[in-house]
Amino acid sequence: MPEENKRIIEINGIKLEVDLATCRRIDEFRVGDNVKILIKKSEYQQEKLLNGVIVEFLNFKDAPIIQLAVFEQSYSGSSINFINYSANTTDMEIMACGKHELVLEKQKTVDQMQNEIDRKQHEVDDLRNKLNWFLKFYGKHFADAEKDETGDAR
Repeated sequence: MPEENKRIIEINGIKLEVDLATCRRIDEFRVGDNVKILIKKSEYQQEKLLNGVIVEFLNFKDAPIIQLAVFEQSYSGSSINFINYSANTTDMEIMACGKHELVLEKQKTVDQMQNEIDRKQHEVDDLRNKLNWFLKFYGKHFADAEKDETGDAR
């Protein structure tokens, strides 16, 4: 082993000398594991680091896929999107992260989503009130218009 490729690492109290030129990283993932997702820098955007959870492994014959639920937060609210990660994916990387890393984000996401639900519910209530007003008063307008044309109410 050339000296520049050697590194001593410790795994569970056992020290090993590893040749970095030939070693490989092996990650083990399970459904429900928390992951960090690095969206690589492109011509149109900067690098972005997202939080996610492994939803499903899809074992397609030619292109197995890891499906991820990705949580994005912005000033306007939170969203959950689903993305697929496979051997052909070149614009992102995933890595495992601890459960504690997402705990702080959970309540913020829940609060933002609840605020968005409340805002949308207010919009629904407002539209329902407008519809009720329209149905109540629009009919009177036609009844009055028909009465004026014929001289009597129908």
